[in-house]
Amino acid sequence: MIRINLLAVERGATSKKKAVSFSIAGQKLTLACTAILIATGALIGWRYFALQRQSAQLDAEITAAHQETARLSSVIQQVQQFEQRRAQLQQRVVLIEQLRKGQTGPVHMLDQVSRSLPPMLWLTELKQNDKVPGEVQIDGRCTTLTGLSDFVSNLEATGYFKKSVEIVSTVAEPMSTPPGELIKFTIRALFQTPEPATPAAVPARSGGN
Repeated sequence: MIRINLLAVERGATSKKKAVSFSIAGQKLTLACTAILIATGALIGWRYFALQRQSAQLDAEITAAHQETARLSSVIQQVQQFEQRRAQLQQRVVLIEQLRKGQTGPVHMLDQVSRSLPPMLWLTELKQNDKVPGEVQIDGRCTTLTGLSDFVSNLEATGYFKKSVEIVSTVAEPMSTPPGELIKFTIRALFQTPEPATPAAVPARSGGN
């Protein structure tokens, strides 16, 4: 009598089915891991190239910034040189104006002094004070104190001498011919350039007849 062990056959078939299932699952897992690795590698590669591109762009921007800085430094140096030259020119202009005023100052002073002389008054000395710019001392003689007062008033009226012109001293000196006396005087005045006269405002006309 022959016996067939069907249970063993069934167990063998089940074992084969399980092995096949495990093999398929392993393949799927392998494929999934491979796909993950490929995706990760692609992401890393993309990120690497993106960082490389950003780094290159930053390097280009830094180079451009250095070039712009160099250009601006050159411009700043040119501006500084221009400012220095302008300051030198301004100093020259001021010096020229001072020299021009210094040249014309004594001329105006002598002219105004001569114009202010009243009758019977003459000058013996005119000198400038080196310690006080513009200050002059005038020595002279006159026949009356009224003439000296007129001379002082005339100097102040010119606008070239600051008010008030100071009478430092007056000394009466006898005069033999003709008999009488002369008044020896010393005055001190401060010479200045008069300010230009401002034009008078024209009154507005009211409307209507």
